[in-house]
Amino acid sequence: MTEQNDKMSKDGVSRRSFLGKTSAALVAAASLPIVAAAQQTRDLSGDTHTGVNEQERGPKNPSLEAQEPDSMFPPTTDAGGQPPFKYPMGFARKRIEAGGWTRQVTIRDFPLSKKMAGVEMRLIGGGVRELHWHVGSEWAYMTAGSARVTAVDQKGRAFVEDVKEGDLWLFPGGVPHSIQGLGEDGCQFLLVFDDGNFSEYETFLLTEWLHHTPKEILAKNFGVDASVFKNVPKEKFIFPTELPRSLAEEKKQVYAVTGPVPDTYAFYASTMKPTKVTAGGSVKIVDVHNFPITGIAAAIVTLKPGGLRELHWHPNADEWQYFVKGTARMCVYAAAGRARTMDFHPGDVGYVDQSMPHYVENIGDDDLVFLEVFPTAEYQDISLGEWLSHTPSRLVDEHLGTGEEFLAKISKSEVVVTPEK
Repeated sequence: MTEQNDKMSKDGVSRRSFLGKTSAALVAAASLPIVAAAQQTRDLSGDTHTGVNEQERGPKNPSLEAQEPDSMFPPTTDAGGQPPFKYPMGFARKRIEAGGWTRQVTIRDFPLSKKMAGVEMRLIGGGVRELHWHVGSEWAYMTAGSARVTAVDQKGRAFVEDVKEGDLWLFPGGVPHSIQGLGEDGCQFLLVFDDGNFSEYETFLLTEWLHHTPKEILAKNFGVDASVFKNVPKEKFIFPTELPRSLAEEKKQVYAVTGPVPDTYAFYASTMKPTKVTAGGSVKIVDVHNFPITGIAAAIVTLKPGGLRELHWHPNADEWQYFVKGTARMCVYAAAGRARTMDFHPGDVGYVDQSMPHYVENIGDDDLVFLEVFPTAEYQDISLGEWLSHTPSRLVDEHLGTGEEFLAKISKSEVVVTPEK
């Protein structure tokens, strides 16, 4: 809010700072120039929002309000009834099992998130998310530790790999798979699904399927005695067990006869060279062009303090966001005179509808890292700067009145993260 407040002090009193805290302050201010009156109002307590019209006399939730200053005191450019586009993972109910825990944010929790849903999961060392599958594709990003992931495709070809913090995977819809925490402390990761109605608690589970299949049918299917299946549980979901055998040993076992999947389901983004680097930060784009199996595109964005994910929009898909670390401010313009600014912290989920322009700014003292995820195979965006720089400058100037000299200096290439130099 500092830049906004500095601007307010130069431009004059705002609707927020017009009134002082007491009638004495108002009388004194009446004899001063407007700018000086505004400054005196701020000086009363050191708080920039001290006007009588800004006071809260009723119930407060200070801890929550402190996390959302741009809703408490919105920029004067905000307007209209744009609904919230943020939902903290911390609001989601956590299901805790012996092998770890999980929680989710779906359209049921976050109505704006129509086309995507997200799940956070923690697995202890050896903890397993049991063998299962689901209709939608699963895109995952490792936020801590390491895991072993397995899958088998429609031709019986196998996949087994280890992934660590900063890596990701993609399991196409219908492909059965598992996840297991490695090492002493296991892992934590984010899952994103290309279906807002997805539920982590309604997946197709190996144990549940066999539990609900008559034992004589199982025996007939495998040509064994029905007693083989006497210990099949109703559900395991997330459970503790021993660590897996070595990766080399397990690969040798599962690749027998049919071999590995032709296109890997893992992508080692932790060692990927950034797609774009500027003075303001960097971005790694992972989509079908460098990860052929994926039907879900993503960008891993790092902004240095003060850095800006430039003004832009995505013409081909909605954007689902997850904030990994740092503190951010995002403004979304929704047309029809509507715009809203909100603040984001680690663990927050954001959502921006297709083609709605927005920016993300690092307002903290540390690097900001967040994910942009899209239910489409190809990453696409259009930046404001690139649009203006490739439109006749006279035409643009007639719209904006900025002068053609300014327009001539805009980069002809998309900057992505500012400042560029």
